[in-house]
Amino acid sequence: MLIGYARVSTEEQNLQLQIDALNNAQCERIFTDKATGSNLNRPGLTDALSHLRAGDTLVVWKLDRLGRTVKGLVDFVTKLEAQEVNFCSITDKIDTSTTAGRFFFHIMASLSQMERELTLERTKAGLAAARAVGRVGGRQRRMTDSKIEAAKKLLSSGKTPRDVAKTLEVSIPTLYRWIPEAASISINEGS
Repeated sequence: MLIGYARVSTEEQNLQLQIDALNNAQCERIFTDKATGSNLNRPGLTDALSHLRAGDTLVVWKLDRLGRTVKGLVDFVTKLEAQEVNFCSITDKIDTSTTAGRFFFHIMASLSQMERELTLERTKAGLAAARAVGRVGGRQRRMTDSKIEAAKKLLSSGKTPRDVAKTLEVSIPTLYRWIPEAASISINEGS
C-alpha cells in the first residue's frame, strides 16, 4: 500500500500541489499537516505512520516535507526500514524499495555521520584553543569579583539581600550562590 504524507508550514499555505502529486503517484491514503518541520507533534504524520505495515511505502512530495536535517531524515528512514516499510520522495526521485534508493540513503547516512563527527572535532579543537588562551566556555558570570565585593559591603551595612540583589541586578538565588552567608541574613530578617 502507498501511504502519502503532505505538509506545509503555515495555515496560509496550500497543500494542493503535494496532494495532486501524491494522487498521481497512486497513494491509497493521504495524510496532511499544517505545521513547521521542526514541530515534532504532527498528528497527520503520526496517523500516516500508524497505517503503515511491512511492505508498505510512505510517499512524500519532497524530502523536506519530513524533516529539516539530513540526520533527522536518515534517522526517520532508518526507523521505517526497521519496520520493513519503504520510503519514496517523488521530486527527489528516491525510492528505498529499489537497490539504488537504499544505496543513496546509506550514502546520506554516511555523510550525516561524517558531518556529526567533523562538527564534534571542530568544537573540541575550538574549545582547546580557547582554553589555551585562558577563556572558558559557557555564559558570562553575572556575579563579577567587583559585584561580590559590593554585595558584601552592602550586606554588612545592613541592606537586605533582596535590596542588594536588586541593586546589583542579579537574582536572589544568584546572590545566595556567591555569598552563602546572605541566606542567614535573610533568615534573621524574617525573625
